[in-house]
Amino acid sequence: MTGKRRIFRRTSRARRLLEGAAMGGLCAALALGLHFSGALDGLEYRLWDLRVAAFAKPSPAGGGIRLVMLDQASLDWGARENRLGWPWPREVYVPIVDFLASAGARSIVFDVLFTEPSIYGVADDQALGDSARSSRRFVGAMALSAGEGESAWPEGFPEPPFRLLGDPPRTGVFPRGVFPIPEIASGAAVAASVLASPDGDGVNRRLRLFSVFDGRPVPSLGLAAYCLDKGVRDIRVEENRMEVGGVVIPLDRDGLAILNYRGPSQTHGAVSAAAVVRSALQLQSGEKPEIDPDFFRDAHVIFGFTALGLLDLRPTPLSAVYPGMEIHATALDNLLEGDFIAPVSGGATAAAVILLALAAGTAVRLCRSAFSSALVFIGFAAIPPALGWGLYPAGYWFPVLAPAAAVLPSLLAGLTANYAGEGLQKRFIKSAFSQYLSPVVIDRLVHNPEQLRLGGEKRPLSILFSDIRGFTGISEKLDPVALTALLNEYLSEMTAIIYDFGGTIDKYEGDAIIAFWNAPLDLPNHAENAVRAALTY
Repeated sequence: MTGKRRIFRRTSRARRLLEGAAMGGLCAALALGLHFSGALDGLEYRLWDLRVAAFAKPSPAGGGIRLVMLDQASLDWGARENRLGWPWPREVYVPIVDFLASAGARSIVFDVLFTEPSIYGVADDQALGDSARSSRRFVGAMALSAGEGESAWPEGFPEPPFRLLGDPPRTGVFPRGVFPIPEIASGAAVAASVLASPDGDGVNRRLRLFSVFDGRPVPSLGLAAYCLDKGVRDIRVEENRMEVGGVVIPLDRDGLAILNYRGPSQTHGAVSAAAVVRSALQLQSGEKPEIDPDFFRDAHVIFGFTALGLLDLRPTPLSAVYPGMEIHATALDNLLEGDFIAPVSGGATAAAVILLALAAGTAVRLCRSAFSSALVFIGFAAIPPALGWGLYPAGYWFPVLAPAAAVLPSLLAGLTANYAGEGLQKRFIKSAFSQYLSPVVIDRLVHNPEQLRLGGEKRPLSILFSDIRGFTGISEKLDPVALTALLNEYLSEMTAIIYDFGGTIDKYEGDAIIAFWNAPLDLPNHAENAVRAALTY
């Protein structure tokens, strides 16, 4: 009896709640340890990329961004029509800058590092510098690094027209910089960083919008174009956010902005560099240009390399081969639209993981049937991906893997405990009472074992005693085999009648049956049922 009592005590509601909470708490602690150690980052990145691919779509602001791509077709055209080898003379870029400026572009961004003098002479460099200067909206490129380049701002190099308010993230300060040659740099309205910020797997999901070099704030290409157009001078940095011209940009703990990608390559209007050069020359000759200048009017224009051999293709969540210039175009698009993705904080992530794991563990431990367990398992297993996918359109990166790594083990542990505990209890009940109770009553006991009172109790019963009249004479006339068959048939039929009316078999004694009603479960009309069973005999 002591063992039986122990089985039933284990299944009390309070005990199951405590066990479920303990399982959930342990699984949450393990999942959070993996999450904050970075062990889950690789798979989490893959899950994030699936969300990006599912939700990426053009924004209204995207129509204000144009791309001029120096693609393979442009290289082929230059070699075929003008015998241009690579690198192109810088004076080839002059018609592009002049055409964009005359078309009324808001900014002309060159994602090209002109760090070496032209092989065609200083006049070639000066021609591009003069064109950039006359446009008054040229954004040049520079590169920051931890170990290459100069350690101080070059003398005579244009100073950044920005003021940094607040403290930059430690990871955003760089000791070295690579600058364009003075002939071209002097023509830029602002110099901007082309620094990429790939995650650990090499995929560009984030971008450092500004950096600090030699005490000076250096914006990224997209931020420079935005500030130049809007006349923004102050970059305000606070904890986990920055503000530029009234736009609040959420930052992760490393000071990076999570990009809200708009779609595959050339989601923003794109044309080839060769087509722009031809259009500029056609316009100078009084001919109808191949590209209508209105295509660039009031637009931010980004020029960059997309030909495979020019090595400016980078992996992104949308493609393993994505032009670097379009990463900066995405950042500019996010600035114009004000909808960068915000990372869910570590504290909020931890709270969600703990709550979900505790809820999953306790919910599954309270289940009494395979059906309810399956519903709880499916429901809680679906919550982490539902939160991750559901919060993306609202502009949040909610990590899916950490809560999933807590919830799924909690559910499995709860199911295992259910099988080992409640399963053992159910098997005991069925084994102990299958010879005495109807299947309906046993099922009620299996689902409500607390209704059993193993210590005994007093209650009114209706009791049936029955046997076969003249059984002794009948038994003397039959051989053992026939007598056994008769008893089996008789007792089976009588037992079925008793079960039909909710009775419990106490014992069989030869041909006699003793049964009672109103135990072990309450039966309000037990006397009536006992009489009906007797009459049915």
